Amino acid sequence: METSSGSSPDTHTNSSSSGSSNSRRYELQFPLLSFIRAPISTILEHSGILRPRSNNHETEALVSDSDAGRHLDDSGSASSGGSHGEVSIRIIGAGEQSSHDENDEDMGQTSSPTSDHHVRNGGDGSEVGVGERASPLAVESGNGDVANGDHRDSSYQRYDIQMLARCIEQVLPFSLLLLVVFIRQHLQGFFVTIWITAVLIKSNDIVRKQTALKGERKISVLVGIFIVFMLHVIGVYWWYQNDDLLYPLFMFPPKAIPPFWHAIFIILVNDTMVRQASMALKCMLLMYYKNGRGHNFCRQGQLLTLIEYTLLLYRAMIPAPVWCRFFLNKDYGSLFSSLITGLYITFKLTSGVDKVLSFVAALKKLSRKEVHYGSYATLEQVNASGDLCAICQEKMHAPILLRCKHIFCEDCVSEWFERERTCPLCRALVRPGDLRSFGDGSTSLFFQLT
Repeated sequence: METSSGSSPDTHTNSSSSGSSNSRRYELQFPLLSFIRAPISTILEHSGILRPRSNNHETEALVSDSDAGRHLDDSGSASSGGSHGEVSIRIIGAGEQSSHDENDEDMGQTSSPTSDHHVRNGGDGSEVGVGERASPLAVESGNGDVANGDHRDSSYQRYDIQMLARCIEQVLPFSLLLLVVFIRQHLQGFFVTIWITAVLIKSNDIVRKQTALKGERKISVLVGIFIVFMLHVIGVYWWYQNDDLLYPLFMFPPKAIPPFWHAIFIILVNDTMVRQASMALKCMLLMYYKNGRGHNFCRQGQLLTLIEYTLLLYRAMIPAPVWCRFFLNKDYGSLFSSLITGLYITFKLTSGVDKVLSFVAALKKLSRKEVHYGSYATLEQVNASGDLCAICQEKMHAPILLRCKHIFCEDCVSEWFERERTCPLCRALVRPGDLRSFGDGSTSLFFQLT
């Protein structure tokens, strides 16, 4: 009987440990349940920002209470056991302090390293010498207070993060439901927006690659790209022929006052399709400058830049008719709608000044016949430099003398200055940075919605 009763606690301990290990395995195998229940808190706990939550709070509370009681019992017994003897305290003066310090130094490691109190235990009682120096224990306790304060602050921060995560988790399911309903109401518009955006990004990559090919371009490929781009633009406008998409292209407002999301859709589709048509125009320009070298390559980059800045100016004006029609709503009151429309027109005029200045600068840059980053080098200057281009490592073709007195081929240095502003050798600033160049055939991918 004694043997069986003595082994029962071990059996209970083994069963509880096996049960806890099984529960831990279950939690490790199925983290998806906690993620579905509280996704943000689970991610923060997994990343280490928050402490992992325990599933048995009551057990932990009982264990902590029992440990606290056991600690109090031990301390109480120790204090009661140590209070049977008599204690006498002797105050050490200034004269006795020096001799007391010498005795402490002679004792060495025999005294306690954590305190400067001199304690002597006798048969009848004990004597305690209290010095004037600060106890290291007090310093350590001060550092402990600082550490506890930092730990308390970090605990407050983690509590705030946890509360914020719980608030978001409470709102998140309903917000997702509203988003699903909103997408269902505008399902066709969402798919069309994603489609035309993906086509625009891919078309931009295609035009840039064709521009970088230079003399290796094929006319048949460029013609095919041009046809595909134009068919895509015509197909989108044919599909939405009854939705007043074409009116803003000619600076006319829509017939009816569009709802907010429909106004956004009209502006977004027109903005994307205009860029698609400009890419088709760039393909035609690349056909014309198929074998362009030197000066023709420079002129091709200037024309591509002019097309892009003209497009930016035109795109800035496309949303104006739509928003003016949207703001001129008599349901808001004639005074209020007129005031809002006037403020929008003022904002539009002030923000469009930069677009006009960029367009004028690109037009002036195209009208210049001389090289704006240097001049053509003479035969003596070419022979003095060695008649070898440092970029292509070949004999110079239409050499250009930069302002820093270095000479390169016009084709090589023109391509270089499409990306850089400094000399390839000495890194001196040669090309002014007043206007961004779009000579690589790229198109701005930012949407113009206002």
